[in-house]
Amino acid sequence: MAKKNLVILGSTGSIGRNAVWIAHHLGEELHVCGVAAARNIQGLADQARELRCEWAAAADPVGLRDLRRLLPANCRAVAGEAGLIEMVTAPAVDIVLCAIVGTAGLKPVLAAIRAGKTIALASKEILVMAGEQVMAEAARHHARILPVDSEHSAIFQCLEGRPRDSVRRIILTASGGPFRNTPAEALAGITSAEALAHPTWNMGPKVTLDSATMMNKGLELIEARWLFGYPAAQLEVLIHPQSIVHSLVEFVDGGLLAQLGVPDMRLPIQYALTWPARRPLPLEPLDLARLRTLEFSAPDQNRFPALRLARNAMDAGGTLAAVLNAANEVAVSRFMTGAIRFPEITALVGRVMERHDNQPHPTLEAILAADAWARRVAAELAVEGVRG
Repeated sequence: MAKKNLVILGSTGSIGRNAVWIAHHLGEELHVCGVAAARNIQGLADQARELRCEWAAAADPVGLRDLRRLLPANCRAVAGEAGLIEMVTAPAVDIVLCAIVGTAGLKPVLAAIRAGKTIALASKEILVMAGEQVMAEAARHHARILPVDSEHSAIFQCLEGRPRDSVRRIILTASGGPFRNTPAEALAGITSAEALAHPTWNMGPKVTLDSATMMNKGLELIEARWLFGYPAAQLEVLIHPQSIVHSLVEFVDGGLLAQLGVPDMRLPIQYALTWPARRPLPLEPLDLARLRTLEFSAPDQNRFPALRLARNAMDAGGTLAAVLNAANEVAVSRFMTGAIRFPEITALVGRVMERHDNQPHPTLEAILAADAWARRVAAELAVEGVRG
């Protein structure tokens, strides 16, 4: 495999650190030429030196002075949205791995797509907010988008080489998080520490909280709709506590293909970075005989209203999915600080969505305006809820 030059957006987070591990593992096959982080300037500089990067970007311009001081002379320091865009569109870059949590990666990803780069996408917010626009730009500029989420990677692998009209259903699996069996009356007393204790996956705090409410799976439904181009009616969710079957595709003849593997994000990250090749990966082998049982069940829509909210946003289209995503980010943040209770996360999101005047086929500016509006309204409603 020819050497690929990689930029990692969100390099100091969970996905980013795993991608750095993959880069070391692949050796000469992959060179990380640029890294970016929001706040961990020291960690970012350490990575840039360790990987011998040509670029390092601080998402917040406030960190640029410290970053320049910490970097070697042959590594260029940039900052802010303009700096990220300059880095990802550099001629030498082949792949951009976007692992930025939240919406900050949207414009850099669009710029990389317009520059014809391959996008390894871990930030589901990009397609949740602006899936219609992002996929249209990718088609226009012949840019490939490769999924990094374990579920979407599994679907991608199951669909490879299959005729589009041979698919009946796409089934995303969900662990159900730590509270799938918790009595409904006990949910109000859940602490952030309990919500961050995921039973099978080791993820960042935002994704882990979203897994506990199952908003993560709702966002993944919307992401799958854009990544693979199938309508909402062909997308389903199954609870699978073992997190071994990462997703399934059912075909029109009734046959199903599934991708199985240990719950380790290094597998889908490496596949996105080496595709279409597969490379050895020193993970613990999957021992099905030891597992003995793989369980599946339908999600409880009353326990997990986030799935209903996500389907509402998916059916409505327009700016509503951006509102869902932005309101959820605010609600999760408020829960983490103790300002609202666990069930109020999805309740707050639903209240913001109800107030929104949805705009069909929006421009990028309209999407960003809806995002800003939702954050403001969610913050106001959270305060009102606390006061009430």
